[in-house]
Parts: sequence; C-alpha cells; structure tokens
Amino acid sequence: MTGPVLIWGAGAIGGVLGAYLARAGEDVLLVDIAADHVAAMNRDGLSIEGPVETFTQAVRAATPEEVEGTFTRVFLAVKAHHTSDAIRAIRPHLAEDGYVVSAQNGLNELVIAEEIGVERTIGCFVNYGADWLAPGRVLLGNRATVAVGELDGRETDRVREVHRLLSIYEPQAVLTDNIWGYLWGKLGYGAMLFATALTPASMTENFASARHFPVFRALGCEVMAVAQAKGVRPLGFNGFDPAAFAPGAPEEAARASVAAMADFNSRTAKTHSGVWRDLAVRKRKTEVDAQIAVIAEEAQAAGIATPAIGRLVALIHDIEDGRRPQSFDTLDMLLDTCTSTSRPAA
Repeated sequence: MTGPVLIWGAGAIGGVLGAYLARAGEDVLLVDIAADHVAAMNRDGLSIEGPVETFTQAVRAATPEEVEGTFTRVFLAVKAHHTSDAIRAIRPHLAEDGYVVSAQNGLNELVIAEEIGVERTIGCFVNYGADWLAPGRVLLGNRATVAVGELDGRETDRVREVHRLLSIYEPQAVLTDNIWGYLWGKLGYGAMLFATALTPASMTENFASARHFPVFRALGCEVMAVAQAKGVRPLGFNGFDPAAFAPGAPEEAARASVAAMADFNSRTAKTHSGVWRDLAVRKRKTEVDAQIAVIAEEAQAAGIATPAIGRLVALIHDIEDGRRPQSFDTLDMLLDTCTSTSRPAA
C-alpha cells in the first residue's frame, strides 16, 4: 500500500497506534480536535509512557480543518458518540478505494457503514489499556488483545494490510473471520467496566468485591443473551469468558470469569476505565448512549428484558449531570436492581 496512514483521533488508542507505526517507519498523519495536543505533538513529538515502554516519537499531526488530500487507509479512534461527525469530516478525504477501520468501543461499524457503506468499513477490536494524560502525552498501561476482520468474515488483501499495521504495535494481533464475536464480547465486558465507573475504586477492586458480583453477572448475562438472539458467537479475551454468562451457564463459571478479569486488570498501570476517567477527571459525557444504551435497543427488538443495562445507563447519566456521586452507594443502587429481578436469560 502507498500513501500515508490517517489516524483520526490521537488520544489513548489512536495515539499509541500512531506512535508505534511512525517509529516503524510508516507514513502517518495523526488528526485530533484538540489544538494544544496537535501543537505539542508537532513541536515535541508524541510521548508514550508507562510500564510497557517509554519513548517519544516524532509525528505529523493536524486538526481536522488542516487535513488535505485523500487517504486509502484510515483508522478511526474517536469516542463512540463522535463517530458520525468524524466520518462526515473524513468522507471528503477518503480515496475511491479507501476504507475506515473502527478502532473504537461499541458497534460503531454499523454507524460507519451507514455513513459510507459497508464495503468501506472494517471491524477492529482493541483492548490495550491507555489514557490520554496531557498534550503530547499518552499512558500505555498494558498490552492486551487486538483483532481485525472484514464485517462479512472474508479474508481480503486490505484486511491483511490492516492486520500488518496492527501487528507493528501488537505482534499477537488476530486476523479473524468473526469480528462481530469480538465486538459483542467487548460489549459484555464494557458494560461491566461502566459499572466499575460508578465508584471511585479501581477496576480490580470493583471486580474483586464479592458483594457486587451479582452486578457483573447480570450485565454479562443480559449482553450475551442479546448476542445469542442476534446469532452472534461472542469471543472471549483477557479474562472475559462469554460462555460463563451465556443463558443457562452456572454461577461458578461467571465467578471464575469475574475473578480472572480482576486478576488481568491488577497487572496494568491503567487502574481505572476510560469511562471513570471521563467522569472523574475530564468531567465530560461518556460513551454510555452510543456503547451501552444501544444494547437495550437491540434487546427490545428481540423481546429480551435488560433491567440491569437500563439502570446502569440511568446511573451514568446521573453522574454526568451531577445528580449522583461516583460512590459505592451508587453501585449499590445497581446491585438492588440486579438482585430484585430474576437472573437474565437463566
């Protein structure tokens, strides 16, 4: 492939990917709406910090209005609720044979495909822990699963090219024929991470709380029930075992998976989720509607009740709007919902 790689969104995920690709000699343009971040990257380079590796890489960066030309290979790494706006800004810069890779959380491939066509959309799954720290600085807390695949499961030249690029950062990156399995698995895990953001405690502390196990089990069960109804075969990763939350799965399996997630997250410098950081540090709206509320919409269409997901979304909105604090009392309200209703899809 010729021409530069365009990475739209140079925060936690996009910043890490861009720095590694640039260090490997790939021609990369990083785009971000934060002018101070763009200026810092152009002036001082992009610093990757943390236990995985620490280095500063010279990069090219621009704000959206500064982008010129067209690009074949585009990675989208913005928050889920900014997907539509980002794609509309990217569209004039997408080459005739261009495609967009969704390096995001949620089912954003559906939104991208609606905007530019399914034939120009590639699915991607990333689970490495990273945080934007300050202009020109990104924390890389740990390595984790990375996967890419065509939405229809085919193996094409372009998806092999994307896999090559992702493998520069993560040598164990997976080229999969079941990208929807990874994405729905991440939805189950992601719902649990949203629950951990209801408190000030770390992801590991939340997962290790035996009293709150019913919360994580209920959320996992609701998401996996919807995935099954849609005919998706969810895939596991980094401690999350979708089979442990499938309809009819024994409680012991879910307990083992939650314990494995607690263990995995105990070995990263990223102690809290990006959701927690949005609420506690950056004081901004989260991805809850674009990432989690859509699960309830899919469930309603399938005739599946999702009381835990509905309550979780409402509580996140309460914190966003200043009606509730991040506290275990808030998590207890979700616990009340999970213990006062029958176990989902048992």
